[in-house]
This record gives sequence, C-alpha cells and structure tokens, in this order.
Amino acid sequence: SVKVQKEHTVIVDGAGDPKAIKDRIESIKKQIEITTSDYDREKLNERLAKLAGGVAVIRVGAATETEMKEKKYRVEDALNATRAAVEEGIVPGGGTAYINAIPEVAKLVETLEGDERTGAMTILKALEEPLRQIATNTGLDGSVVVEKVKNSPKGIGFDAIKEDYVDMFEAGIVDPVKVTRSALQNAASVAAMILTTESAVAEKPEKKKNTPMPADDMDY
Repeated sequence: SVKVQKEHTVIVDGAGDPKAIKDRIESIKKQIEITTSDYDREKLNERLAKLAGGVAVIRVGAATETEMKEKKYRVEDALNATRAAVEEGIVPGGGTAYINAIPEVAKLVETLEGDERTGAMTILKALEEPLRQIATNTGLDGSVVVEKVKNSPKGIGFDAIKEDYVDMFEAGIVDPVKVTRSALQNAASVAAMILTTESAVAEKPEKKKNTPMPADDMDY
C-alpha cells in the first residue's frame, strides 16, 4: 500500500528487487563511513533503518503540553544515549570509568617531562572530579569516596542514590563510551582555549545582603 501525505510518502510491503535494496543498503553504509557531517550521518542512518526494516515510532502523550515536551526531551535523550552506546559501547557510569583509567594515565605521566608532564598531571587530577562532585552532592566527603573507588576492583563505583559501593554494570549505572570520551575531550579543548586567550568575560557574582533582624516592637 502507498500512503501519500503533504510531507511524507510511505510505501508498505513494496515489491522492490531485494538485490537492488541490498545494494542500496551497502551503498548507504559506505556513505556513513566517509561522511564528516553529523547531520548527514544522522539522516543516512535513518534512511538505512527504513530500508533495513528497523523503524520504530514512539508516541509521547501527556495531560499537558508542558509535560509532553518534558517527556519528549527525555525520550530523545534516551535515544541519543542508546545510539551512542551502540556505536562505541558502554563503560561503568558515575565517573567510575575515569577512576579506572587513572593507573594507565599515571604510567604515561612517568614517561613525560616539563610542560607535557604538568599537563598530564592536571588530567590525572581532573579524572577524579566527576566522582568527587557526585559524592559531594550527596553530602559526603568526595575525597573519601574517590579513594574508596580507587582501591576497589574495576567496575565497582559509587551509587549516589543508595550511597553505597556497587558493581555499576549489575546496578545498571552505565555511560556510553562516546559520551564519556567526548566529555573529557571537550573539557580539555575548553581548558586549552582559556590557557591561550588573553582575557575572558564572566558575570560578576552578586553579594548577598544580610537581612536585618526585625525590631522587637514590629508587628507580624
């Protein structure tokens, strides 16, 4: 059947040549490998999914428009995270993967000298910060949590909700490799830009005024 709308045409159970469809799928896969545009890659993946029969429609509904938009954003975030996980795999979440990488970075530090060594030492300290901040947000001592995870077997991390140390894979606390890698690369890129710039513009923090105590004879 063919369904033609204003902006879309849907062909269900088309009688196309299977060999021609297979050839087209292989052609799209090659285009995905060589393209440098994220937009083109996304559209090519959509086209590939449609030809390969892997299309799914998620309908998001809610009582109000605001709630619906919030749910829609959550679904989109989940889809993007899933795509990233399929593309490059997953690692223990909650900053655990960064902690697990510290020993290898420490080995690299020993082979460097001068400014390169200083930069690598900075990265070494930065790898602790995501987990330290997560622990601090729960009201715990971040440094204590970091040391605990450092001395635990690989894959054991800090569950902020339970405030306990668990196997992150078994607990379902994972991050896509692509997201974890990109976060570190982007942070390094921003840091490098700040180091090489002559000036930066920032908002001046406002001083909070102390509210005076009410007089004894003031009515409430």
